[in-house]
Amino acid sequence: MAVKWGLRGKSALAVLLACAIALVPAVMFGWRALGDIRGHFGEAYARNFTLLHRQQIAAPLSRELALSKRLANSLGTRQWLQDESSSVHRTRFFDEAEGFRSDFLDKSYFIIVDSSLHLYRNDEDSPVSQIRRYTLSQTDPKDAWYFALRDDPTDYSLGIEVDDQNNASKIRFNVRVRNAQNKLLGITGSELNLKPFIDELLSKTEPGVMPMLFNHDGIIQAQLKQGNAPHSNDIFEYLSNRDDRQSLRQIMLQAQTEPNRVKTMDAMVNGKPRLLALAYIEPLRWYVMTSVDLQAANVVDSRWLWLLLISFVALLAVLLLGFAYAVESLVVRPIKGLRRSALAIAAGHYEETLPDARNDEIGELTQAFSSMADQVLQHTRELEGKVQERTQALEQANREMVAAHKKIDDSIDYASLIQRAILPDRQLSASLGQQQFVLWQPRDTVGGDFYVYRQHQEGYLLGVFDCAGHGVPGALMTMLARAAIDHAIGVAGADDPAAILRETDIALRGMLADAQLSRALATNTDAGLVWVNPSHKKLLFAGAKIGLFATDGEAIQELPGGRRALGDKRKGEYQNIELALMPGWTYYMCTDGFLDQAGGEHGFGFGNRRFTAMLQKHAKLPLAEQAELFATKLAEYQGELPQRDDITVLSFRFDQNS
Repeated sequence: MAVKWGLRGKSALAVLLACAIALVPAVMFGWRALGDIRGHFGEAYARNFTLLHRQQIAAPLSRELALSKRLANSLGTRQWLQDESSSVHRTRFFDEAEGFRSDFLDKSYFIIVDSSLHLYRNDEDSPVSQIRRYTLSQTDPKDAWYFALRDDPTDYSLGIEVDDQNNASKIRFNVRVRNAQNKLLGITGSELNLKPFIDELLSKTEPGVMPMLFNHDGIIQAQLKQGNAPHSNDIFEYLSNRDDRQSLRQIMLQAQTEPNRVKTMDAMVNGKPRLLALAYIEPLRWYVMTSVDLQAANVVDSRWLWLLLISFVALLAVLLLGFAYAVESLVVRPIKGLRRSALAIAAGHYEETLPDARNDEIGELTQAFSSMADQVLQHTRELEGKVQERTQALEQANREMVAAHKKIDDSIDYASLIQRAILPDRQLSASLGQQQFVLWQPRDTVGGDFYVYRQHQEGYLLGVFDCAGHGVPGALMTMLARAAIDHAIGVAGADDPAAILRETDIALRGMLADAQLSRALATNTDAGLVWVNPSHKKLLFAGAKIGLFATDGEAIQELPGGRRALGDKRKGEYQNIELALMPGWTYYMCTDGFLDQAGGEHGFGFGNRRFTAMLQKHAKLPLAEQAELFATKLAEYQGELPQRDDITVLSFRFDQNS
């Protein structure tokens, strides 16, 4: 027992001495490093804090300016400014401008026609109006800002209005509209109230951190009032000595050349050392600056010192226990184990493990059993080698399987990009604008539904198609169907939907005539086509198992398609159905994926009756709202059930001006 406790005591003493020797220099270097750490983390904190708050103000400015430029560069804007008396151009501009107004943060826009000096304005507080609000005058001082901008060669400028009484700042985005000869047609844009963004900047502060905003002349625009805040509105009065003021002017110039980077400097503020971080907000020509008191700010949590001390004590305790456990394990327990192993081997249990050979008493006892132990070890290594070989083979097979799976996923994703590329979203939006929507939801990454759009001089051709199958097979069928439809339009023309369906049916049958396909495989395609002639106020519809719905919110009509799909085993008959194109009526074509979607309490399909009731109830809503509403209604009805099939709904309407 004395030998055993002696080993344990010596081990514990060795651990204590090692910890004491390491602790003294660690404390000395750690205390010195603490100051460097505080400075490093303080500068990083100040940079991140300043950059974040710069972005909170610069981001909405950039967004509003980009929207104002898009409104100014719109074709509808230019056409109307060149011909203010045109009712067609006027209506088109105000319809298009309403889409921009909903995107502006201030929910308002203005436009000034240079030829007449008429000012038009719409906002969310009053109904949309196409009547001028005001006529500018060169003799009116409040209109001088506009005449000062007429000769400005730049594309845009920002007007800043500061309300000192209400502590608010408003930005007006003035974007100039010019014709091809660079002649000024007018100015358009929006306004943005900076007060919410500034209030948010000043509200998220911590002890020892003071943010502020000032302009290029050093005049403070907004700041958080604290004990060390300056008494004047001049930022340079905030600094205690001349050198710091000169340094501030230098980093202000540097920040202008690098607006996306934060500049820092050490300065004396009211006689106290502070770290200043500054960034430039380019559109405003303002600066955002953060003053950080490294001693007061929580840039480094002091609790980690206590945590370090507790961790060190815990580590010391663990080392003591570990050494005690090691002595027990390496000396006492092996002796006991050797005795048990010797008894077991003597009894014929050769699987017993022996301690390693050592140059001590344990080693002398072990030598008597070394031959048996070596043999057991040899067999164990052989077994481990075989296990390792098989493990490597399994890992290699798993890597190959993962690589193959990734190739398949990448191929399907690329196929999805190709399939989306053939969809005429951009053409629909460019031609019909807000007078159309498409709800397209494939069941898988790729699907068997697609839609077409052709614009011709006399009208528009729109259609939806549902190829047999979904996923990759359905997507491949869409490529065949698309090729067949393009061929059919080229042969039959765009103004005869029934002829297009017949030619498409012939083309599909010709494509698949020589294919060795099983009878169980479906290759048919449902289709619905509409030719719209706005000048004659009529439309022609022809369908193959897809109908056309029309409603004004009170009455509803359903024009059924042919009973047989394209490419069906038996040829179908497709006829044109003529229908008057009535203002205020909305028209819909839908694949069976929407109608057959299971859901509800009993898991039944959505159904034609529920679909027509939904169309009739919401027909007068804007089409963009209808698309979101239909998707929400279907999702609520579907619940937790999976999507059965690909879903496509195409809707359009024409008003008097169309």
